[in-house]
Amino acid sequence: MAIVDRLGEKLDGGRGGSVILTSVDALLDYCRGKSLWAMPMGTACCAMELIAASFSKFDFDRHGTIPFFDPRHTDVMIVAGTITHKMAPVIKRLYEQMADPKWVIAMGNCAVSGGIFYYDTYSVVRGVDEILPVDVHIAGCPPRPESLQDGVLRLREIIATESIAPGHKRKGAFTLPRDAAEGDGE
Repeated sequence: MAIVDRLGEKLDGGRGGSVILTSVDALLDYCRGKSLWAMPMGTACCAMELIAASFSKFDFDRHGTIPFFDPRHTDVMIVAGTITHKMAPVIKRLYEQMADPKWVIAMGNCAVSGGIFYYDTYSVVRGVDEILPVDVHIAGCPPRPESLQDGVLRLREIIATESIAPGHKRKGAFTLPRDAAEGDGE
């Protein structure tokens, strides 16, 4: 039984009676963070780990992260692999087609800093943050799918502190009341 099914009885027994006090801002960020539609941009060997993250062994669906290949319907772009100067304008165009709010995860050393190819080749961009604003960096060559899951959870923490008002940050995150069995183990 989900917490949503028991929400009414939890609110009646909790502090403050049957009233939830929160802001619309916190509620929107809670919903945004729990349902991220990801646009995978696998350009090199890190793409294999990005694909493996969608397998049932790692189960990204439980985090609310669903891969979708249309930039107009996604929230977060996951860039995994080497970015060349020839490919950079295309990735930037896809990022600009995404609706606001949007976030970027740089997965792997090549996406973070150009990797080993930056110093040997003139055509490699020194990290995705040269062309896009990156919110979460995931190091590794290639990083494991568990690292990508951790990056998604870190992105959810970032989203929880954002505000719908531009330039405003919140200190705390919105949380629902929980069972004592779920929180304390009692």
